[in-house]
Amino acid sequence: MLCVMKVAVFSSKPYDERFLGAAAAEAGLDVEFFEAHLDVRSVPLARGHDAVCAFVNDDLSAPVLEQLDELGVKIVALRSAGFNHVDLEAARRRGLTVVRVPAYSPTSVAEHTVALILALNRKIYRAYNRVREANFALEGLLGFDLASRTVGVVGTGRIGLAVATIMHGFGCTVLGYDRFPNPEAAAAGLDYVNVDELMSRSDIITLHAPLTAETHHMVNADTIDAMKDGVMLINTSRGGLIDTAAVIAGLKSAKIGSLGLDVYEEEEDLFFDDLSNQVLQDDLFSRLLTFPNVLITGHQAFFTEDALEAIAATTVNNLVAYAAGETSGNEL
Repeated sequence: MLCVMKVAVFSSKPYDERFLGAAAAEAGLDVEFFEAHLDVRSVPLARGHDAVCAFVNDDLSAPVLEQLDELGVKIVALRSAGFNHVDLEAARRRGLTVVRVPAYSPTSVAEHTVALILALNRKIYRAYNRVREANFALEGLLGFDLASRTVGVVGTGRIGLAVATIMHGFGCTVLGYDRFPNPEAAAAGLDYVNVDELMSRSDIITLHAPLTAETHHMVNADTIDAMKDGVMLINTSRGGLIDTAAVIAGLKSAKIGSLGLDVYEEEEDLFFDDLSNQVLQDDLFSRLLTFPNVLITGHQAFFTEDALEAIAATTVNNLVAYAAGETSGNEL
């Protein structure tokens, strides 16, 4: 059944128009795409729309939500799993429904996580640049066998469990920490331990926890001090899990042997845009880029055709359910 609803899509890119546009057209949604990030300055673009569709770096704080309500918007559809950028209490006060995409393609993020691990360990990024310059020397490219190493997975939802399964396949010992243990963990070869034991025993630590008040800066000076010397640290979850200044200190002291990031705690002013002709104003991020043992990608772990199709389908289903007076099960 076709759904008549006007939707303003913020932080739109060509791939959003391709995947979300196709799914919306099939459902009969009237979708308008805006390149602008949603914030207090751009919120007037939502005038005349029933819904807004927002992404991870859009501003959904109380002032923005209040303006959306005043403009007649009834529902905020997140095309992401995370919702730490949404003031849910303000949304409830205003009677705004907020829906998300709780799971789309956990394997996409898991596989990107493992790609970072492999690239950092075997220095693929450095080797690529050397060979292009006809430099075939091996000094500085030394790695280690993953088999027999210990991997600590923090957060064992669908993505964390997928990472654990892959790393178990490499022959790794896989440790896990989660406040709510996953009953499927044993099949992934994962052993649950407390967070202190995971930090102290793991050769590789990979983060897959949501960003909450409790997990904010869970990787800090104290936890880094408790880690193994030369530990590899990976974060493809939320940037705020890591205290960037503390990680930089850990890299300088060689406590952290390598760092792989697909997220950054101040990424909203950086990621998803071409800033190649500008001087970066974030000094901490610029400092990270100077380390030869740091590999950063711009929040692309989710970026596969399979994931974008799933995100579009769930987002549209969330909106169609709301328009029909039903719940999708993805309400916050």
